[in-house]
Amino acid sequence: MYDRDIFLAEDIRRDGRMGYTSGICARCPSTSPHCRCRDCEGGELLCDTCLVTTHRTLSLHMVEAWNGLSFERLNLKSLGLRVQLGHNVGDTCPKPVSAHDDDFVVIHINGIHEIGLDFCGCTGAAEKFIQILRYGWFPATTHRPRTAATNTALKQFHLLSFESKCSVQEYYQTLTRLTSNTGVETIRDRYRAFLNMVREYRHIKMLKRAGRGHDSSGIAGTKTGECAVLCPACPQPGLNLPDGWEKTSANKRWIYRLFLAIDANFRLKRRALSSEEADPSLGKGWAYFVDQEPYMAHVEQFEDLPQAKSSCSSHSAVNKSRSTDGLSVTGVGSVGCARHDCMRPHSIGDLQKGERYINMDYLFLSSFFHGYPIDLVVSYDIACQWCLNLLERIQKYAKDLQIPEDTFKKFMFLVPKFHLPAHIGRCQTRYSFNFVTKVGRTDGEAPERGWSQINPIALSTSEMGPGSRRDTLDDHFGDWNWKKTTSMGLSLLKRMKTAVQESAEQAFRFHQFDLGLREKMGPAVKTWEKEIELWENDRNCPNPFESRIKRPTQEAVRRELAEEDRQAQENGSAYTLHSAFSARELIATGLELEEQQRRLTLDSPAVGVKATDDQKAKALVRGNGLQRRIQQWIDIQQLYIPSTVTLRQDATLAANKITELWQVPLFLPSGLPVKSACDERLQDIEWRLRTAQAHAALDELRRALRLRSYLYIDKDRFARGQHQNTRSLNLIQRTQVKVNAAAEKYRCSREAISSLSRSYDETGWEKEFPELQKGDIQGLRVDHDKPLKKKQKKDEEESEGHRKVSWIWGALGDGEGVYDDEGLKDDLRIEWCKSRARAKRWQEEVMLLEEEMRRVLMFLDSQCKMWSSRSHFTGNSSNCIQEEGYHAYASRQVSTHTRLRESFEEMWRPVDDLIKNQGNPEASQKSQT
Repeated sequence: MYDRDIFLAEDIRRDGRMGYTSGICARCPSTSPHCRCRDCEGGELLCDTCLVTTHRTLSLHMVEAWNGLSFERLNLKSLGLRVQLGHNVGDTCPKPVSAHDDDFVVIHINGIHEIGLDFCGCTGAAEKFIQILRYGWFPATTHRPRTAATNTALKQFHLLSFESKCSVQEYYQTLTRLTSNTGVETIRDRYRAFLNMVREYRHIKMLKRAGRGHDSSGIAGTKTGECAVLCPACPQPGLNLPDGWEKTSANKRWIYRLFLAIDANFRLKRRALSSEEADPSLGKGWAYFVDQEPYMAHVEQFEDLPQAKSSCSSHSAVNKSRSTDGLSVTGVGSVGCARHDCMRPHSIGDLQKGERYINMDYLFLSSFFHGYPIDLVVSYDIACQWCLNLLERIQKYAKDLQIPEDTFKKFMFLVPKFHLPAHIGRCQTRYSFNFVTKVGRTDGEAPERGWSQINPIALSTSEMGPGSRRDTLDDHFGDWNWKKTTSMGLSLLKRMKTAVQESAEQAFRFHQFDLGLREKMGPAVKTWEKEIELWENDRNCPNPFESRIKRPTQEAVRRELAEEDRQAQENGSAYTLHSAFSARELIATGLELEEQQRRLTLDSPAVGVKATDDQKAKALVRGNGLQRRIQQWIDIQQLYIPSTVTLRQDATLAANKITELWQVPLFLPSGLPVKSACDERLQDIEWRLRTAQAHAALDELRRALRLRSYLYIDKDRFARGQHQNTRSLNLIQRTQVKVNAAAEKYRCSREAISSLSRSYDETGWEKEFPELQKGDIQGLRVDHDKPLKKKQKKDEEESEGHRKVSWIWGALGDGEGVYDDEGLKDDLRIEWCKSRARAKRWQEEVMLLEEEMRRVLMFLDSQCKMWSSRSHFTGNSSNCIQEEGYHAYASRQVSTHTRLRESFEEMWRPVDDLIKNQGNPEASQKSQT
């Protein structure tokens, strides 16, 4: 018998009496044992009396009775079991009071139970809902309660909702099926009551963990953002910063910078259901969401404040508003810490019409409810537009939202690294985390990682009332922050190991690059050094990361050649053999025809066997038009290059078949055999046009790659469902065609330049136009241009801090005499600045991580001291039992934070040696081990 047959047989065996057929109760001499408990181990049969006796403290177990043929579900209440509240377990009350109509339902992890419940009716007995609480259950109401849930069930759902994002309805339906999975039995519906209990339980737990029970002012004294879980690694004045930190010199104070990240999430919508009056929040700005009343007053007051159109790329967040059909909330805006993925207190709010400045301004300013930081770096995907008139807008807002102008001028606004390629070139250098100083390896993309955890509950929260939804999201944000806190030991250690290794490697790479350049162009490098230092101190200075050389375009070269033709005609020296076509026009038209042939090569496979008649007709018309143009051009070409007549005849005979349009040889000067006669003036014209064409092809390739990256970003963030994903993929595929066309155009231009160089005696062109390999065709973010290999790890992706840039983005080689070229000098300056920036950012990252580790330990120390002081709290009651609870909970919090601190400290013990030995690979490896 196979193993699975054994398991199946044993599972079926449990449906019988499993050998307990002696006819005698396992606990007494009774001869009528027919009951057993499904939740107790062993499965022994008991009589009714013994079953009730053994379950006086197990009243929520599921029991069943043997009817002679099989077991059927039984209720302990029907056997006479009653639960007595208000007394010690096992004691009876002289004046028991039955629950309302003797109809009481308890929700537990194994199902929904109807029980017989008695309250204590003695003089001085606690209120009924308090008796339920003290028994370990959570009542649905304080007035004549009829329903309760066990703390075990509420806690289980609480954690399950964090990890699996299941809804209350899904959990309740699971309990219903655990009770009876046939649909035949009637189970009392307590879903609405359970929904309210879950919400109240979450709220009470949040207040408890925030220490509100250990404060003499109680819940009413809760302050703004006080119930939020703070990020231990971010600078928290009074908690993890050393005394006198604000007086540190500006050159050293940057390690106390606060890094914030702003973003919006349009998946967290809410349908137009319920209202603030019917469903208010249980707290007013106590955790992560801002207080709704002043927030909405601000939005309504500045509803008509004009918002300038984007002067950068066409950002939807700036230029477009979200559809509000059937919605009262289109999403949420948030402010979080940019380095540790934690949500900031009092910094999240609902969006009514998309990502408007008035909403995001309020959330940003609300995050400083405890005061403004001395030094701040803000990451926002539209920072280049949002920050332009921010101070001017702030001056119009309420007094409690004002920022001193001197303080505001110290703020730095940047764009997250992943979003940066979607911006114009100027923004990609001015607002880059990679290039500005004293930001380490911060990427600014923290909100995106946080949204991935919260988005699974978007569907359930979209159907909630406004208050329920905010309370639920607050609860999930709190859990996210706590998980980030408990995992900070490993995460910071991993980042430190990477930073130490990369810091040494990038510093070495820059040192080698810098030495090589200083040998050949030392004065220029010194100039670059001064320029970049000036820009780092004042970003209004000329940006050293931007190109200062304008490449010639094909149109510019054509205008130049046309002007030369005009002057030649005036001087009587024009090279014209046809009244309609000059030599320049012949070559320029030939390049255009060649481009159309390439497009046909790419487009023809799309018009396959299954193409419609309309598609075939359009392709045929297009082909016929091109054929006529090629024939007219060939007739004129024969005047300028007579040898092409014989060459074309030989090519036709060799083909021995009808040649496709894209295969018709044009025999431009670059395509002629070496021995074929061709006027040098034609070669000169093609050389100039080809070099411009190659530059234009690279520009087209870079633009297409940037567009492709942007489309991938847009797809990942907003495309949901098959329809939207299909549309996004179609757009990406069309963009890929542009990428392929630009690459092929460049390769063709380079091949022509190579051919002309042999007869034209040109040298050094290989440095300006390197060979384009398949691996060179990559965007600024490689991970969004090609899928990772199956065995490639996520942390092996190439980014600005790690990458070896494809030469198409500016990396060039060197050679004899090449340093005299102004275009190359410009490219070398940019690459030198980037190499220097990479080395410095990794050095800064090591310093920031070292400071963050110190802050985490100091923060946990502060929490221990705070809870230690709370352990002496006695409340407003002289009840020693209540006092003991205060002491016990505070002591448990002290123990929790102490163990976290000790764990982190032990984990980070090798870090000091790791930093000291970062220049010594062998010693560094031993430290990591």
